[in-house]
Amino acid sequence: MFSHITAQRRTVPLITTRQNILLQTKKHYLNIAVGLALTCFTVQVQAADKTQSDNELPVPEAAFEYEDYQVSQDANTAAQDRQVVSKEFIAQQAKLFSECTQVQSSAARLACFDKVAEQGKTPSYTTTKQPVDLAKTFKTTISGNPQVVFVEENSTNTFSDESLTANQQSATNSLDTVTDNQQEAQVLGSVGVTQADIEKYTPLSLAYDLDQNSERGTWTVRPYRPTYLLPLFYTFDPNLSPSTPSQDVESFDSNNIRETELKFQISLKTKVAEDLFDTSADLWFGYTQESHWQVYNEDNSRPFRATDYQPEIFLTQPVTADLPFGGRLRMLGAGAIHHSNGQDDPLSRSWNRAYLMAGAEWGKLSVVPRLWARVNNESSSSEDNPDIEDYMGYGDIKFLYDLPDQQSLSGTLRYNPSTNKGAAQIDYIYPLTENVNGYVQLFQGYGESIIDYNHENTSIGFGIVLNDWKGF
Repeated sequence: MFSHITAQRRTVPLITTRQNILLQTKKHYLNIAVGLALTCFTVQVQAADKTQSDNELPVPEAAFEYEDYQVSQDANTAAQDRQVVSKEFIAQQAKLFSECTQVQSSAARLACFDKVAEQGKTPSYTTTKQPVDLAKTFKTTISGNPQVVFVEENSTNTFSDESLTANQQSATNSLDTVTDNQQEAQVLGSVGVTQADIEKYTPLSLAYDLDQNSERGTWTVRPYRPTYLLPLFYTFDPNLSPSTPSQDVESFDSNNIRETELKFQISLKTKVAEDLFDTSADLWFGYTQESHWQVYNEDNSRPFRATDYQPEIFLTQPVTADLPFGGRLRMLGAGAIHHSNGQDDPLSRSWNRAYLMAGAEWGKLSVVPRLWARVNNESSSSEDNPDIEDYMGYGDIKFLYDLPDQQSLSGTLRYNPSTNKGAAQIDYIYPLTENVNGYVQLFQGYGESIIDYNHENTSIGFGIVLNDWKGF
């Protein structure tokens, strides 16, 4: 039908003023007229077929050149080609996303998804950070020209077809320390994931915004220490006589304080300011509250046995430096913390500390050591707990090891070599649902709560973690 129309339209003279105007309009407006004309022709041809008068087609109000119609056909063909390319691209992206799901390591899997999305030109609203290069900064300091040296941003590398296989193999070998097996390393290498990409999604980086500022910005609530609920928390040797050198002894019997209780903790932080001092330093405020609730003690109205309050403020600075055994230093920081139980004498306990901390990674193992010094807020003769450092030490080490299938093993270690006293807490997390993880906590030593800072006990608890806490 359209071939017949085209043959006729070539012989139609351009005789109206409106036709001349149409020929002088811009090309994209002419394309619109072409579409309208085609619609008109279709209606007219259908009417002619019904009246058996194919040779008496009426002349339309506007004519068009055959060449313009051909251009429109070419444009439609190009659009179809683009649609085919788009479908192929989407299919390729879906295949890559599917391959990323095979990666079990949390940080590596997130890096894999991000790399695929990056290839799709997904826009990002976060700001990439530049850590301080400690080695170069130290060199400038000892050379007499002290200055802060930042890590240079890596330029995007493109590889030829001949070198692609070699580069993928090199990337695969470098990823063996952060993935669970060689097959995962091959998947990450094929997508183009590098060690630097994975570091952006490690627990340490996500907890403290070491590689980019979170889209949540400042003054928004985020997880800090674990927020958990342990309905079953059993203490093998409860502290029935809490005491300090400066306070009277308060005695309880086994019915007042029972071995089994409920323990829970709420811990949140917010970023107060970001990218301070023309660097990537961030200022944070954190708050942690831990409570021991004698919920199974019906004889004594189910009281709260102990509650610890810990507000703190701290500063983090992303850095980079190589460490022995393939480790990387990722963060330096400093802070101040107040720790008390809000009780009256003789059960009052409190102390203030200023601390320095660091963050390092060895593959799937992350470590955060802290060194602290007590800041006295009272005279030594009237302190609630003047000997607390003998038991709590002068620092601690937190660690986290990522296990397969969204599991993790973490803990906190404290030790005072001068008194040979300290504590160890081990935490095991395993997924239950998308947003809730099972949680097992084991503690042995001094200071399970501040009221027990000088009492040694062993305890174990079972419950759930209510957020995406990863151990720091």
